[in-house]
Amino acid sequence: MKVGVLLVNLGTPNDAAKKSVRKYLTQFLNDSRVIDIPALSRFFLVNFFIIPFRSAKSSKLYQQIWDKKTGSPLLHHSHQLQEKLQQRLGTEFCVELAMRYQKPSIKKALENLRKKAPKKIIVLPLYPHYASSSTGSTLEAFFNEIKNWEVIPELHLFSNFFDNEDMVDCFVENAKKFDVNTYDHVLFSYHGLPERQIHKASAHYGGNTCHFDACCEHITEKNQYCYRANCFKTTQLIAKKMQLPKEKYTICFQSRLGRSEWVKPYTDVVLKERAAKGDKKILAFSPAFVADCLETVYEISHEYNDAFKSYGGEQVQLVPSLNSSDSWVQALEKMIKKEN
Repeated sequence: MKVGVLLVNLGTPNDAAKKSVRKYLTQFLNDSRVIDIPALSRFFLVNFFIIPFRSAKSSKLYQQIWDKKTGSPLLHHSHQLQEKLQQRLGTEFCVELAMRYQKPSIKKALENLRKKAPKKIIVLPLYPHYASSSTGSTLEAFFNEIKNWEVIPELHLFSNFFDNEDMVDCFVENAKKFDVNTYDHVLFSYHGLPERQIHKASAHYGGNTCHFDACCEHITEKNQYCYRANCFKTTQLIAKKMQLPKEKYTICFQSRLGRSEWVKPYTDVVLKERAAKGDKKILAFSPAFVADCLETVYEISHEYNDAFKSYGGEQVQLVPSLNSSDSWVQALEKMIKKEN
C-alpha cells in the first residue's frame, strides 16, 4: 500500500479575468478563519463592500503576473513541485496537489488519494509559519472532507516548519545569487495578520503571553504556534547563516487589509524609513511564501520597488522564493520520509 502525500497551497484564480478573480476572492474572504468576525458582519462586509470594489483592481494585478503559457505563477510552481517530488519519492508514495481555494480542490485531491487506498496520508500545508487563517483553515478543510470516509487511515499533519534547517538553507542558497554586501539593508517581509488573530492564538494556546514585544525573540512552548514568533525564528536562522548582524536587517509585514491593527512594522512604512536614512538598495526576502505569487512577484517587485524609488531609493530586489528548486524538493522529501 502506498503512502499518500497531500501538498496544499493557498490558491489562485483560474485565470486573471475579473469573473474568475471575483470567484476566488469570494471563497477566500468568506472563510471565517480569514476574516474572523461575526458571520453576518463578515457576509455584508465581504460580499457588499470588499468584493464589488476589489475584484476589478485585483484582476488588473493578476494580469500583470499572469504568464500566457503557464498561467498563475503559484499554480505553475506548485505543479512542478508536485511532479518533481513524486519523482524523488518514487512509486511507494502518491503525491497530490490541492489549493485551499479554487482548483485543484482538496476534495478532488483526496478523491484521487482514496482510489489508491493509502495506508497513511501525510498532509503538508505549504505555509512555513502557523496561522489560523492559512494552516488552520487548510487543516479544517481537510478534516471536513475526510470525516465521512468509511476508513480513515493513519494521518500525519504538518502544522508548521518555520525552523526547518533545509528550508532555511534553500532561502540562503537563493540569496547567493545576489551580493548582499552591495545592499544597504535587508528586509524580511512576511504576509501580515490582524493583531487580534495573534492574540486569539495566544489566548487559546499560549496563556495570553503575547505582547508583540521581545516575547517573540525565542520559541517556547507558549508561542510555538504564534505566527509572529515563527517569523522571527525563520529570520534569525537565515540571518545567522548569512552572517547578517541585527542592524543590517528588519522584520516587517505586508499585505494588510481593512482598518484594524495588523502586525507591525508595516513593510511600506519601513521602506519609507530606510529611504529617509539614505538607503538606496534593499534586498527583500518573503519567507512566508515557498512559491512566488502575487505578493512576491507584484507587491514586492513592483509596488514596493516603485514606492521605494518615490521615497528616494533606487531598488528593492526580491530574493526569489523556493518554487520547485531541486534543493527545496530534496528538503520536502527529507521532511516526508522522516515522518513515514
